[in-house]
Amino acid sequence: MKNILIGLMVVLGVQTAFSNGPVTGDPTAKEIIKKADEKLNGKTSKGEMKMTIVRPGWQREMTMKSWSLGNDFALILVTGPARDKGTAFLKRGNEIWNWQPTIDRVVKLPPSMMAQSWMGSDFTNDDLVKQSSILEDYDHTLIGSETIDGRPCYKIQLIPKPDAPVVWGKVISWIDKQEYMQMKTEFYDEDGYLVNTILGKDVKTLGGKLLPAKMEVIPADEPENRTLIENLWIEFDDPINESFFSVQNMKRVR
Repeated sequence: MKNILIGLMVVLGVQTAFSNGPVTGDPTAKEIIKKADEKLNGKTSKGEMKMTIVRPGWQREMTMKSWSLGNDFALILVTGPARDKGTAFLKRGNEIWNWQPTIDRVVKLPPSMMAQSWMGSDFTNDDLVKQSSILEDYDHTLIGSETIDGRPCYKIQLIPKPDAPVVWGKVISWIDKQEYMQMKTEFYDEDGYLVNTILGKDVKTLGGKLLPAKMEVIPADEPENRTLIENLWIEFDDPINESFFSVQNMKRVR
């Protein structure tokens, strides 16, 4: 969920050759991922974003608010359009709920739904709620360096650990070497086929941090489709009580 807040990235250049491990003096792959994750998240975060779903011949927009506390608590509220307004998603630990006000119903999402489309977009439920942990559920390997959109990046491969609750067979992430921003991420299925690419764009200062203001997901099998999330504003580290992230509050938060 948090990666879409900041948050959950077409290559313009490739400069350096791949290597089998980190160059002397470089941080380890896990240290790089940890720094990138910490930069995205903060102790707490809250913000507002716009999501644009693009299809051949049409597009639609949604607006959302979001809140997070550490790695275990997050909430997304849909604020527009009118037909979707009030729909909410809540994460507490490994449990995830969806509030649908039009039918007055709370649904607990099973793990089998994590790979499904979120609100008709090219993002999956797992992209938004991040049931899996990029730090604890994957083994990390630094496989090289590339330049993405003019920024030198570490290229890191993430392979899920046995029995980890993940939906991907492999993830490759490009992390900016200076600012530890996630500039590009590729998601592969268990058979090794590319499913989605997420691009970080429009780097600017948000909440006192230099971050991509936009994230674009492009499905590999339908490259004419795409979903763009633009962060309108973000604030980090303002106090948010754990009790805010409750099923009851999910129904009434505005």
